Amino acid sequence: MVMVETVHHDILKMPDSHCGDYCACVPLLGSSHGFFEIFTEGDQLYKSMLASIATAQQRVDMESYIFADDEVGWWFAEALAERARAGVKVRLHIDAAGSLFWSSRRLENFLRQKGVEVRWFHRWSWRQPWRYNRRNHRKLLIVDNRLAYLGGFNIHRVNSFAVYGEKRWRDTHVAMQESLALVAAELFDAFWCGHRRWLPDTSLSSSSLVHNHTLTCRHRLRCIYSTAFASARRHVYLTTPYFVPDHITQRGLKAAARRGVDVRLLVPRKSDVRVAQWAARSAYAGLLAAGVHIYEYLPRVLHAKTVVVDGNWAMVGTANLDYRSLFVNYELNLVTGDPDLSSKLERQFLDDLDVSECIPPARWGRRGWKARLSETVAWIARRWL
Repeated sequence: MVMVETVHHDILKMPDSHCGDYCACVPLLGSSHGFFEIFTEGDQLYKSMLASIATAQQRVDMESYIFADDEVGWWFAEALAERARAGVKVRLHIDAAGSLFWSSRRLENFLRQKGVEVRWFHRWSWRQPWRYNRRNHRKLLIVDNRLAYLGGFNIHRVNSFAVYGEKRWRDTHVAMQESLALVAAELFDAFWCGHRRWLPDTSLSSSSLVHNHTLTCRHRLRCIYSTAFASARRHVYLTTPYFVPDHITQRGLKAAARRGVDVRLLVPRKSDVRVAQWAARSAYAGLLAAGVHIYEYLPRVLHAKTVVVDGNWAMVGTANLDYRSLFVNYELNLVTGDPDLSSKLERQFLDDLDVSECIPPARWGRRGWKARLSETVAWIARRWL
C-alpha cells in the first residue's frame, strides 16, 4: 500500500438540474490520506471489489466497457442487486458497443428489477449513427466516495483463473482511497450527467485522474505521453495491448531512444484483435531502427496499460496507446508522480519481461511480403480498429 499526497479541492456544483441529487454539491476533503493497491490477477481484484461493494452504505457507482452475462458478470450483478435492495443508491454505466455480444437483456432486467439504475452509453441510433463509434472505454468502481478501482479489467470471465483457467488474461488495475476516490466520484457524476469534458482541479497533487477529452485540450492523453517521453532521462517502460500510435507519439518514442533513453515497449504475442496487432507491427521497423526495444509477452493475452518513466512517474488506467483511445473513446487514467507506486509498476514491468521475447531488429527486417502486406492494410484502417 502506497500513501499519496492529498490536496484541498473546491466544491463542485454541477449545473444540469436534470441529473438529480448526484449532481449537487460534492465537498472534497483535504486533510485525509489515501493509498494505492495494484492488482494484476482478476480473481484477486474481483474478490476485493465484491467485498467493497458489500460494505457500501450510501452509493455504488460503476462503469464498465464489457459487463458480460457470464459467471463473473453475475457475481457483480448479484452484489449490486443486494446493495440496491438494502437501500443503497446503485448506478451502472455500460458501453453499448463494448458489451454488444457479451451482455444480455436477462442480466439487464434482473438489475433493473432489483433497483439498480442501468444506463447504456451510446446505444445504436439511426438518427445519430456516428456516435456509436465513440465509446465509453472506462472501467471504474466507486464505493461511498471513499474507495475507487480503476484500470484495464472488464467484468468478464476471461480475467478469472477460477473460471477461465491458465489462459486468463493479464491486466492491471489500481485501488485508490480518500481524495482520489472523491475525484473519481466527481468524474463519474459529471460523465453520468453528460458533462464529458469537465476536468477536476488537481494541479496541486502529485497524483491525478485524467481523461482524454477536455474543454481546453481534445488530445490530452497524447499531450501527456509526449511530455513524459520528452522529459525522460533514464528509461521509458511502456505496456499496451493495442499499439497503434499516431506519428507524433512515434516521434516522441524515437527521439527519446536516440538521445540515449532506454525505451522498452511490451506488447502481447497473443492478441484478441489480430488486425490491431498487424497495424502495430507496421510501426516496429522505424522504432527498432531508432533504438526502441520491443518485447512480446508470451504466456497469455496481455491487456494491461501502464507507463513508467525514470522510476518516479507513472500512468495506469483504461487507455491503450492507439488511435481509438487517444482520439475517439472516453478514457480515464491515473497519472502519478508517487515514486513508490511507480517503483511497483516498474517491478511488475520487469517481471513481465522475464516471460517475454525481444524482437531482434535484423530478424524483423527479414519478414515476408505477406506479413508486410497485412500490416500495411491494417495500418490504413488503424482509425477504425
